[in-house]
Amino acid sequence: MSDARLLSVLIPAVGGQGGGVLLEWIVDAALADGLQVHGTSIPGVAQRTGSTTYYVELFTEPDSGAEPPAFSLYPVPGALDVLLAPEFLEIGRMIELGFPSPDRTTIIASTHRLYSIHEKIATGRGVYPIEDLHAAARAFSMTLYAFDALALAREHGTEANAVLLGALAGSGVLPIRVDAYRDAIRAKGVQVAANLRGFDAGLAVATQLRGPAEAGAGSSARNDTRSEPAPASAGPPTASAADPALERRMAEFPAELRPTLETAIARLVDYQDRRYVERYLERLRPFAGDPELARVVARHLAVWMTYEDAIRVAQLKTRASRFERIRREKGALRGEIVVTDFLKPDLDEIYGILPHRLVAPFARWAERRWPHGRPAFGQHVKTTTVLGYLRVWMLTLLRPLRPISHRAHEEHARMDQWLTALARCAGWDKALALEVARGAQLVKGYGDVRRRMRAHLDRLLASVLRAAECEGANGGGFEASRELAARYRVLVLQGPDGEARAAALAERVLTRLAAADRAGALAALAEA
Repeated sequence: MSDARLLSVLIPAVGGQGGGVLLEWIVDAALADGLQVHGTSIPGVAQRTGSTTYYVELFTEPDSGAEPPAFSLYPVPGALDVLLAPEFLEIGRMIELGFPSPDRTTIIASTHRLYSIHEKIATGRGVYPIEDLHAAARAFSMTLYAFDALALAREHGTEANAVLLGALAGSGVLPIRVDAYRDAIRAKGVQVAANLRGFDAGLAVATQLRGPAEAGAGSSARNDTRSEPAPASAGPPTASAADPALERRMAEFPAELRPTLETAIARLVDYQDRRYVERYLERLRPFAGDPELARVVARHLAVWMTYEDAIRVAQLKTRASRFERIRREKGALRGEIVVTDFLKPDLDEIYGILPHRLVAPFARWAERRWPHGRPAFGQHVKTTTVLGYLRVWMLTLLRPLRPISHRAHEEHARMDQWLTALARCAGWDKALALEVARGAQLVKGYGDVRRRMRAHLDRLLASVLRAAECEGANGGGFEASRELAARYRVLVLQGPDGEARAAALAERVLTRLAAADRAGALAALAEA
């Protein structure tokens, strides 16, 4: 790798992204141009589960028949010429391993994300900040070509690997003719027309980006301004915020709150009906005098009021837009896709959609009988079949009964407790009220997880109110109460270990505040 005439290309991926085909295209294109080239791959544990790396080395001069160069099977950290990333987080993984360097490496990457297991299982928001990935890519590249290859591929009815091959050709970093890449696609014989469309699309984007990148000598990176595609909508709202009566109600709130309210109202009407929106606005009205607090409350209240019960899940799973999105993403024709939904509702989720008065006695008995987890009933439903679709869709017919359901009774009682505590804290200290408002982030999940998180919200509210009462009685401000609300929420969102630490922290802080030891309480919070 010390020989400057050897160029190296690393393709980090997860199985199932077409990295193997991309490797073969590059190798075949280099061979077609008479270059000496070697490609290898290190497969992961299994398709779509293990990290996979594909590595190419090529000699920049045509094969002259002399002694062939000694190729390496593995990339060398800091000596990489091209990093070709099919997904943006792969850049971070390669930077962590030390492969790219700012004085040598050209990074070509798709900015779309396939979330990792750690991001998905996080109790709180575990998604790695895209801004940090962009900053890292710029810092560790000589030139950066970053654009959404997946969106471009879908636009042209192909796969992202073909688009990335075109971007590699357009970057000009390898001494391979553009037509050689096209010939490699044809020789492979896999979806030739579609892959050529994707190749040309990637080529056009990289060529467009290459101009300003070359013009600005010394500039370390150039990003495509192509925007991310809008996420697939859960479905069109059944009413709009332009309703005259709703417009009058919205006029009671600060103008800067309008974007949040419009989004919330569309979501609430789609979830239930216009009367549900009226209830939402009525709950929000006491906080209208403070735009900052009202915005936080409006967002969390709207999310909480659209909790996903069995009726909502059925509504989302049977929408035509869902099946259309799946067909579009897979490039399939009608009738080619079979969707199997894996459902596992527990007792709470089943009787939760029934009238509260009818099932309340049974719910109390179930709580005593199974205090640490309810029985669940796993089922696999093919919603692309008539019977499977009807089996799920019929649950949506219970939507008019939702306001009197047991689940609604339980959820709205907790919402009222939260809003009451919030109003009380707002009378003491605005910063404290903001932290209590953000505490609604704890209400999430299904089944046992949701029951556990609701208990944490109850504990947070009780602990913060007790702490604020102690601080108010001593006249020293509400710093400890604010920090307790913030730290408790952050710890719980870190996962099960954080949940235990949060409960212990609340107990320590309350004990010290009860003893008028405010300094000790603040010290305990600082250590947490």
